[in-house]
Amino acid sequence: MSGEAAKRVLLAPLDPVHDVGLKVIRRALEAAGHTTILLPPDVPPEEIVAAALEHQVDVVLLSRTIGYQVAEAAARFADLAEAAGLRERVRIAIGGMAIRPELAAEMGFDAAFGPGTTPEEAVAFVEGREPAPGEQRGATRRRPALAPTRTYRYRHAEIGRLLEEIAQELLAWAHGRLSPGVERAQLRQAMIRAARAGESTERLRREYARLTDGAAAAFYARGDLPPGLRRLEAGELQAIRRYAERANAAPAGPELRHGQDTLVFTQYGTGCPIHDIAHIKVLEGWSVDGVIHFDPAWGARTEGLLEGAFTHQRDGTVITPENLQHIRAGLGPYTLWQVRAHRGLNTAETVVLAGEYGADATKINIAYGSLSGGTDPERLAVDGLAAMRYAAEYRLPYDVVTNEELSGVPAHKAFAGMLIVAHVGRRLGGTPYLQPLFCKGPEALIRGLMDANHVDFHAAKILALRRIVDAPIWPGAPVGFMTHTEDRVQSSVTTALHAALGASLGVEAVTIASSDEAYSGGPITAASRVDTLRAVAEALRFFGRARIEPTPAAESLADELVEGIEQVLRRVAEVGFVRALYEGVLGSPEEGGHPGRAGRGTVYARAAR
Repeated sequence: MSGEAAKRVLLAPLDPVHDVGLKVIRRALEAAGHTTILLPPDVPPEEIVAAALEHQVDVVLLSRTIGYQVAEAAARFADLAEAAGLRERVRIAIGGMAIRPELAAEMGFDAAFGPGTTPEEAVAFVEGREPAPGEQRGATRRRPALAPTRTYRYRHAEIGRLLEEIAQELLAWAHGRLSPGVERAQLRQAMIRAARAGESTERLRREYARLTDGAAAAFYARGDLPPGLRRLEAGELQAIRRYAERANAAPAGPELRHGQDTLVFTQYGTGCPIHDIAHIKVLEGWSVDGVIHFDPAWGARTEGLLEGAFTHQRDGTVITPENLQHIRAGLGPYTLWQVRAHRGLNTAETVVLAGEYGADATKINIAYGSLSGGTDPERLAVDGLAAMRYAAEYRLPYDVVTNEELSGVPAHKAFAGMLIVAHVGRRLGGTPYLQPLFCKGPEALIRGLMDANHVDFHAAKILALRRIVDAPIWPGAPVGFMTHTEDRVQSSVTTALHAALGASLGVEAVTIASSDEAYSGGPITAASRVDTLRAVAEALRFFGRARIEPTPAAESLADELVEGIEQVLRRVAEVGFVRALYEGVLGSPEEGGHPGRAGRGTVYARAAR
């Protein structure tokens, strides 16, 4: 009882029917050593006041669930309590589904407990103290771990052998090859560390500028900003910092996962770090486990990153050292942070920034970035390997996304590319997560793979990967994409069902979208983010530890996937990984896999520099 004297507490439903909440609170009060008197529902306010006087209670706890005439009932009780002199010596609180704090304050109650209040909060009120850590809703939240316990052991020996053969060939091919992106990554790391040591970075910055092109070159040469960018002012940044500090001090939000082990991530990228932090606070308020930095596509096709804090008028927040530092400073202490580095000419440098500024994860996939991300395969192979080495150096896990499926590349080809990159990542000491696309992609539409239901094809992907290797799986990105419509309810429901399916299949994490992500036609709204998170929370609570059972068709589809992956890997082993990307082995132009052109012809021998 925290040293407080035992109290006499009257619990009375100000409601014609409902009293379950009060019964739960009574149990907690009695466990804490207090004496309780519980009245039945449908007792007139006059009798409640009389009972309080008769039993000489210290505290009265009222409840109301039914929404009609709430104000009238509360006001009548308050008037009667005042007239009887009860208010002078008794503390009175009201709670329940129909109660809002502003209503209770207007009526003069000492406290109000809305939906989601814990019994421990009510006990704390009775004892006249603030709730202790762990007693408030969500206050027990802890920073989740992104450390998979998987062994990466191959269950399919032949596929494991083929991946090792391909990895050896790729690493031998890349030996001695260099690119401007790899050199800039080295310079950026040196600049950050020199600045921290109080040393000059001028020479390093000049070398860096020499390796840039386009908008980045104009920025370093003349200070020109690309169209749509504006520098953030010091006052703006100070204001958002104060806002984040206040938000971080607030209690954590309601539980999202309800005991499920599957972590829930969602991406931000409004274009403005200030708006991003505000959106992140909303996401944290609804207990998302991690957030993902979404950057604009043009930044991936420019040699070099800008420096400074900028807001961007269009979709995606520009990656700069300063933007990332401001966003990192705005994160709550329990929020995981992923900075994507999977598709462009600054892949290696982005991993350096992620590692230096405290990210928890990154995203790398040479195959996706080459076939759907617009970057030349040879260039991204060199930069991607450097990025994976940096990820290992900074101990950054990374997911290997297969969003080339969104372009039409069949799943077995996308998975073959993902497995190659993941295997090479392990060879380099990294911690890759496999990221199968969990949505209604072109292959599923064309072949009718999801006509019967949306469970079997996704389950088949997980079954196939589990048959091949014991590796962590993080479906995305995001789950449910291309099942969404402009109806926010429909979008939220489909996202939630996909997330629940992932949890049912035992995956380590999922990435979800906001309900307006596909159709917003502009900035994503915070309300839409809440829609999806609430839907996911309800779905995870609904299914709990129960499992969604695929039909036998999932096993057949998994067989087909494994066989297709093995065939593709055999062909890649014959021609080599980089050549396979150009020749369509991992996704042809007819299937939607178009080798990118950004950075073409920029790989050179190390000795040539």
